Amino acid sequence: MVTRRSKAAAPPKRESSYRILLRPEPEGGYTVIVPSLPGCVTYGETLTEARSMASDAIAVYLKSLKKHGEPIPDDSEVLEGTLRVRHA
Repeated sequence: MVTRRSKAAAPPKRESSYRILLRPEPEGGYTVIVPSLPGCVTYGETLTEARSMASDAIAVYLKSLKKHGEPIPDDSEVLEGTLRVRHA
């Protein structure tokens, strides 16, 4: 006879939005910065790789926040724009 243990249902996964900055590097590739997650920076040789690396970095960052009981930020309500400034 096989006994099966029932698993507790996993909590539903939450989806969050994060703004990323993709900065082309002089030697090639792209540095990715996630402004709302301090210190969350990664790199990819192509835009596709950079975005994939950013997704992985964000997932690890959020896992750490959850583990330490920190709030999970979300950029879904953030308004963004570019401002040109003249300077000497």
